[in-house]
Amino acid sequence: MRLTSEPKLIAGNANRTLARAIARRMSMHRGMSVDLVDARVERFNDQEIFVEVFENVRGEDMYIIQPTSKPANDNLMELLIMTDALRRSSAARITGVIPYFGYARQDRRTKARTPISAKLVANMMVEAGIERVLTMDLHAAQIQGFFDIPVDNLYASPVFALDIMHVFRGRLNEVTVVSPDVGGVARARELAKRIGCALAIVDKRREKPGEVAEMTVIGDVKDKICIIVDDIVDTAGTLCKAAEVLIENGASEVHSYITHGVLSGPAVERIENSVMKTLVITDTIEPTEAVRRASRIRIVPVAPVFAQAIINIWNGTSVSSLFDSTTLEPIYEGLYSHLPEEVT
Repeated sequence: MRLTSEPKLIAGNANRTLARAIARRMSMHRGMSVDLVDARVERFNDQEIFVEVFENVRGEDMYIIQPTSKPANDNLMELLIMTDALRRSSAARITGVIPYFGYARQDRRTKARTPISAKLVANMMVEAGIERVLTMDLHAAQIQGFFDIPVDNLYASPVFALDIMHVFRGRLNEVTVVSPDVGGVARARELAKRIGCALAIVDKRREKPGEVAEMTVIGDVKDKICIIVDDIVDTAGTLCKAAEVLIENGASEVHSYITHGVLSGPAVERIENSVMKTLVITDTIEPTEAVRRASRIRIVPVAPVFAQAIINIWNGTSVSSLFDSTTLEPIYEGLYSHLPEEVT
C-alpha cells in the first residue's frame, strides 16, 4: 500500500554517485523527475556529524541511501543521525538503503570473548528509527534475522548472469564457475545454474588468520574459462592466489565476479599484476580513482536494480521478482551496447 504520492530519496556522503544514479533511474521509471532531498550532512571541527534537512518530509516515505563502507564508523553514524533527523521530522516510514552492509563479516563468535558486531549494528539501526532495510548480498544470510524489521536482500547474481551471458557469448560451454572457498558454494552453484555451467571449488586451509597455507581445486578446470564468484574482495590476496592455483591446474583464463569491491591496501596493485584477466565488481561501494583507472577492473552498476526495488517497496509489490535474470534484462537494456562481444 502506498504511503505518499511519491517515494523520497536522501543520501549521505558514502556513495553519492550511486544515490544520484538511483534517482536518475527512478526518474526514467516514473516518467517524472526524482531528485535527492535537499540536505546537508557535514562535520564540525571535532568531526561530530551534523545533519540538516531543508525540505518538509512530514508524512513522507523516506529512503536513505548510505552504504556503511570505509570509513565504516563515520558512514554508519551518518546513517543513524540522518534517520534520527527524519524520525524527528515526522517522516511516515524510513527505509535504510544500504547497498554494502558494514560489519557483516562479524556475524558470529569465532572464539571466546568476541562480539557479534553485525547484531549490534542491526540493533542500533532499529533503535534509531529505520523501519525497513534494503541491501545487497549480505555476507551471511542469517544477518536478516538480526533485525526485527523487514529486510530485503537483493542479489548481484542475476546481474552477473546477464553480464557473463553477454561477455562470454558463444563460449559459455567453456565456462566453469568457481567458489573460492567451501562457504561460498551455494552462491557459486546458484550462478552456475543460471548460466548453465559447471561448478568447481577452491578448498583453502589456513594455518593462521590472514594467511592461506594450502589451496586445492575440487572439480575439472582444465582448458576452462574459470569465473570466481564471491561477495567481498578486500585485500585480494586470497583471490589472486586462487587464480594462480586455477591456472596451475590447467585453466585457460580466470575472471572474477565479486559484488562488493572493498579493495583496501595493495588490492588494486595485486589485481593488476595477477594472472586474472578481469575483475568485475559492482558500485555498491564508491570506487576510488585507482579502481576506476585499473585496466583489469570493470564496474557493473546496481542503480537499475535498486531503483526498481525502491519503487516495488513503495508500491507494495514483490521485490523477489528482481531475483530473476529475465525480469532484470529489460531494466539493464542498453548497458552492454558499448562492450565487446567477448573477452579477448
